[in-house]
Amino acid sequence: MGGIEKVFLSLAGKPLVAHSLQTFEDSTLVDNVVLVVSDSARDDGERIVAEFGYGKVVDVVVGGARRQDSVLQGMDRLSDCGIIMVHDGARPFVSGDMISRGLDAMRMASAATAGVPVTDTIKIVDADMVVKSTPDRTTLWAAQTPQVFKSQLLREAHRRVTHDSTDDAAMVEALGTEVKVFMGSYENMKVTTPEDVSLAEAIHAARTRPSGQST
Repeated sequence: MGGIEKVFLSLAGKPLVAHSLQTFEDSTLVDNVVLVVSDSARDDGERIVAEFGYGKVVDVVVGGARRQDSVLQGMDRLSDCGIIMVHDGARPFVSGDMISRGLDAMRMASAATAGVPVTDTIKIVDADMVVKSTPDRTTLWAAQTPQVFKSQLLREAHRRVTHDSTDDAAMVEALGTEVKVFMGSYENMKVTTPEDVSLAEAIHAARTRPSGQST
């Protein structure tokens, strides 16, 4: 996206990642935060933490080649934590309520992920783009972050699961451990494309509009 890392794109005058960092900073349920960035973005990450005064951010670390490698780098700076919450900085609309729901769900199963029910019909296709099956939509949820884990469990998953995984919940699932899903939000979008930035701007404007004011 124009050579700029997506987490540093501007949303309502602030870097994208600053919105989620502020939510974790404001939460009384969160003690420490580690910001994981690419090697080329470390200075930008440190500047944002200093500029906005995020006192809970204990370190800005450089991630690895894979998503799970980056998570592991962050965990290494949280060696004393009993609970670890993993969040994608490209999801700016995480809320304090979502953090609370995630912790409640994790306490029931040792691992939990935010998610929302799928609203589209999903098709399973083969390599030739021929539909092979249509799964029951009522059983499908789209996973989001934050994802919450007992620290020991997540560390074990990262030690034992070596194949590429799209999220940490999948790594824990690979151990045969139950993962609980808690309600995320359809607004808890991941900004991936230029079109997503426009949608995020609209969501932010609607959230911050004074009560009773219409467009």
